[in-house]
Amino acid sequence: MEMPKASALVLSRKDQIVARLRAVLPDDAVIDDPAETRAYECDALSAYRCPPLAVVLPRTTDEVAAALKVCFEERVPVVPRGAGTSLAGGSMPTEDSVVVGLARMNAVLETDYENRFIRVEAGRTNLSVTGAVEADGWFYAPDPSSQLACAISGNIAMNSGGAHCLKYGVTTNNLLGVTLVTMAGEVVEIGGPYSDAGGLDLLGVVCGSEGQLGIVTEACLRILPKPEGARPVLIGFNSNEVAGACVADIIKAGVLPVAIEFMDRPCIVATEAFCHAGYPDCEALLIVECEGSEAEIDEQLGLVREIAMRHDPVEFREARDADEAGRIWLGRKSAFGAMGQINDYMCLDGTIPVSSLPEVLRRIGELSREFGLDVANVFHAGDGNMHPLILYNANKPGDQEKCEELGAAILTLCVEMGGCLTGEHGVGIEKRDLMTVQFAAVDLEAQMRVKDVFDPRWLLNPAKVFPLSVSAPRREA
Repeated sequence: MEMPKASALVLSRKDQIVARLRAVLPDDAVIDDPAETRAYECDALSAYRCPPLAVVLPRTTDEVAAALKVCFEERVPVVPRGAGTSLAGGSMPTEDSVVVGLARMNAVLETDYENRFIRVEAGRTNLSVTGAVEADGWFYAPDPSSQLACAISGNIAMNSGGAHCLKYGVTTNNLLGVTLVTMAGEVVEIGGPYSDAGGLDLLGVVCGSEGQLGIVTEACLRILPKPEGARPVLIGFNSNEVAGACVADIIKAGVLPVAIEFMDRPCIVATEAFCHAGYPDCEALLIVECEGSEAEIDEQLGLVREIAMRHDPVEFREARDADEAGRIWLGRKSAFGAMGQINDYMCLDGTIPVSSLPEVLRRIGELSREFGLDVANVFHAGDGNMHPLILYNANKPGDQEKCEELGAAILTLCVEMGGCLTGEHGVGIEKRDLMTVQFAAVDLEAQMRVKDVFDPRWLLNPAKVFPLSVSAPRREA
């Protein structure tokens, strides 16, 4: 993966830059020892690595602002980092950059049940947001698979979703306001604990902007009352295409489950060996969960059963209690870890219209055979957010390059079918050079002009999102 050439001027002034950062931050907030900065050389897309110039770990918004002001004045690139769980290289540093990590900023600042919001520092993990309010009967809806570790800052940067986004939406549907620090060190409040803030919809611009416009340090999030109950069913099928057709029929029927998750045979086999969830021997399975009162759940799952039976399922298993519900979800929640025990893999993130699921699953199978690499499918089927896992051997010469070629072919297929390059992982460096597949030159120019306004020196999160050939004139100005 090509990266921009490091600034020799910045590298030569490392001592001066670090000294200025130490002058405005606590002693323990700046790391420049190469042995320690190596811990920040990559994120969850670990195939690519590059230690940064230095790392800053602030505890307050003011400290973030002070660090960014120094970097702005010294013309040092800055890489925002939440928990480093990005699967698209979204927080990978460059050699001449300073990483600003938010892990120490994890406090709950305000909880307001009457107005249904919680305000937190953006380094707080996703799952711990719900943890702060669940005892009072509330929850935060977006639930990425990495929710135990991923930070709200990264969720906002990538507009993350999760298994329950079919009903509750992704981060942008649950985000009310942010505190944003610009590259020049200015602190800006956008939105707040109310709907339809006046003026331009800058919140919609910031959410999903992948750290290109500023660093979010605080977030006002929508919280919801816990549903009365929830119940999943597991449905096994004899083929991926039939499972995909069942998903399309459920959506067409107007049923709105809280989640519809898909797993194919390679993923089923791996998770069974990993956590023994008790899944059936089949080619593909769906996990469909409905929630509400017992009567509502019975009615919705009755419709799901009726639709599923038209597709001749191998098994239809409805959870009878919390233990069975947990076992149905166990394999899905463990899927990524289970696949990691088998081989190296690259996790994609294309989205497609739900009606195209059968065709896309068939074509992914064909591409897998064409490239000679296995592909496991596990994804949020209800909203068409695909997560094909391409298995490869990182120690085998040429395998990683072949994996990247197959990934590009699958993502191009998603766009050709009317979808897009990413649903929740972001573009990062992984899909950067595929942006021209989805966007015309005029579209990319409009996006880059937005960045020009927020970050005129193009110092924030370098080498991400935009193809290097397209962004070069701005980066070099």
